Formats: sequence, structure tokens, C-alpha cells
Amino acid sequence: MSGTSYDAVDAAAADLELSPEDGTLRLEPLGLVSEPYPADVREALAAALPPAATTLAEVCRLDTRIGQVFGAVAARADRELCAGRAHLVASHGQTVYHWAEDGRVHGTLQLGEPAWIAERSGCPVVSGFRPRDVAAGGQGAPLVSLIDLMLLRGRPGVPAALNIGGIANVTVLPAGGDPVAFDTGPGNALIDAAVRELSAGRLAYDADGALAAAGRVHEGLLERLLSGEPYYRLPIPRTTGKELFHAGYLRARLAGCGELRPQDLVATLTRLTARTVADALRPLAATEVFVSGGGVRNPALMAMLRDELRNGADGAGGADGTAVRGSQELGLPAEAKEAYAFAVLGYLTLHGLPGNAPGCTGAAGPRVLGSLTPGNRPLRLPAHPGRAPRALTVRGPATARAAV
Repeated sequence: MSGTSYDAVDAAAADLELSPEDGTLRLEPLGLVSEPYPADVREALAAALPPAATTLAEVCRLDTRIGQVFGAVAARADRELCAGRAHLVASHGQTVYHWAEDGRVHGTLQLGEPAWIAERSGCPVVSGFRPRDVAAGGQGAPLVSLIDLMLLRGRPGVPAALNIGGIANVTVLPAGGDPVAFDTGPGNALIDAAVRELSAGRLAYDADGALAAAGRVHEGLLERLLSGEPYYRLPIPRTTGKELFHAGYLRARLAGCGELRPQDLVATLTRLTARTVADALRPLAATEVFVSGGGVRNPALMAMLRDELRNGADGAGGADGTAVRGSQELGLPAEAKEAYAFAVLGYLTLHGLPGNAPGCTGAAGPRVLGSLTPGNRPLRLPAHPGRAPRALTVRGPATARAAV
């Protein structure tokens, strides 16, 4: 998969086995490979994303080129992590547009033609996960909420899972209540946009949170960003993307703000991400949150998040705070969790099992997600297991080996 930051393609490999006795899906992590997008593909993708104008010819070229990149990474993962014995590839694709208006999602578009992946890897490919949930009245996101819920069940208190990619999303499992999941707002999107603009494109992100750590939060700008954005007040479930939070959005909100040191701007945007996540979690009374995604590599962001959730310096929660932990404590390394989640979703689709959590996405009911593109061998679908898994356990080492 590649997320809203569109900087690299990640491929995680997993061995999956469903136990019919207790309905537990067991996942053994086999590792992760990650490759940056070729510079020309990344530049073409950035130039075509909203609010930029593009052409159908460019969309066709991107669909092909992204599919070819995904196919190469899938073949590498099979070779290096599975000894050439992979059975299935699950491709999230590259989201280029999520059509949301008035609190409802009408459509979603992910590029990366699966035929190229099937041709290069030889494996059948499940792709196009989001549209079926949208067609059933759902938000199409966050689809990882089903996997989050399977991992969080049995945890004490009110556990939550948080992924900080370009956009941040949470899944919360209230004690005795219905689970909820939604996008909280910009994860790294506005921070990355600011760093790219300030560096004239030389830097893609705030490495190690160095700029944010060197700056001071501009409280007036922070308040303007919070109070001036209606998205934060929409009812849940809600979803968003770079269709909203992009460089042009940031420029418009900085108009009239006067001179601002670069490090102060980045610090303010980092605090915005932490504040909007905390504002989303606080009313749900989350007692612990397991964090994954690229945001965990930003110490300044993680420190601000702990501060916003009123944790102590050691990250321990209390009666008035939320403990902040890494997703590796659930068995899945932070940098690979979403890729493993889509491996699970692909497995469910192949077995004819629903892959959405309708209470989280807002869909009318459980739906089998995605479309299947056959590989180079005769396609034989496995027998339906009879029931969907309720729990997911990770066996083997808590952190999978990674190759970049």
C-alpha cells in the first residue's frame, strides 16, 4: 500500500490461518519491504492531486505507472519474505480522490491497475477495497477499523488505535458500547506541506521533528486553524483527505498572519495534529491508545500528543489521562501495521468474508470488499469458513524484520 503521504510503497508479508474452533485469525508477520516511489512518478502524482487540474490521459498514465511500481514491490516481497510461495496479493492502491460532501462520501478513487501486479507477481490480486463500503452508504474509511477492533477486543478500559499518516484516524472500543472509527483531521499532511514549501521542495517532511522541537506554537494561528475548519465539528463517522488538507489550504489560512518563523509554523501545525487527535479521543474517554504510522517517527509530535492527552513524562496514563503506546505492543510494528491490515482484508475477501465494520464506517451492513484479478495460475477459491473471525492474534516476534 501507499498512504496519503505518497512517499513510498510498503509491502508486508504475513502467514494467516483462521481457527474454526474459536474464530480467531492468527497472523504471523514475515516482514516488510518498502521502496520510495520513483521521482518522476511521485512528481507526476503530486502534480495531479486535487486541487490541481489534470487530464484523463494523465490519470491513465498514473494508473499504469503506479500499478507497475506496486507489482515490482509485490514481486520483491514474495521473493525476499515468502521464498516465492506467496498465494495472494492485497493492494490498497494509491488514493487520489475521496469524494466527500456534506458529511457523506459519494465515491473514492485509488489508482494502481491490479493487472500489472498480477502479471509481475503471478499471484491473484484483491484490490479496490473501499468502493463497496461507500456503495453501501459507508465512508469507505477507516477500513483498518475492523482489524483494530479484532486486536483491541479483550483489552481493559476503553482502548483505541490511532494511525498517523498523511491523515490521522482512530478506532475506539468503548466499554459496553458500540465501536467508533473516523478520521480526526490532518496527520502529517499540513506539516509535510509546510516543510516542502519552506524548503522549496528540498525537504519532504520534518525529519525527527527537529523543526517543531526548535519552534514555539503560535497560539493565535492555532486557534484560527481550529475554529476556522468545519470538519472538526462534523458528526462521526467522518472522513477526509488531501482534497481538503493541502498546501493551498495552508496558504489561504496563513494569509494576514504576518511574519512567522519557519520553525514556529511547523511547531504550530504539529500541535494542531496533536490537538485534533486529543479532541477526538477525549469525549470517548479512551484509556489507552496504540499509535502507528509515520507520525510515530516524529518525537515532537508524540510529545505533544502525550501532553494533549495529559499523560506523565513516562507516558503512563491515569484517571485523567490516556496512555500512549506503540502498536508493536499489539504485535504489529508501527511502520507496517496498515500494510498488515490490508493483508488481512485481502484474506477475508478471498474467503468470502466481510471486511468492513459497518458500525465504524456507517455502511448499511457487513460487505465483502474488493475485486479479484486472477494471477498466472488457475484460480481456485478456498472454501467459505462458515463464520467471520472475531479476534486477531499475532504470533512470532512482536516486531517483524524490515528491509528498505
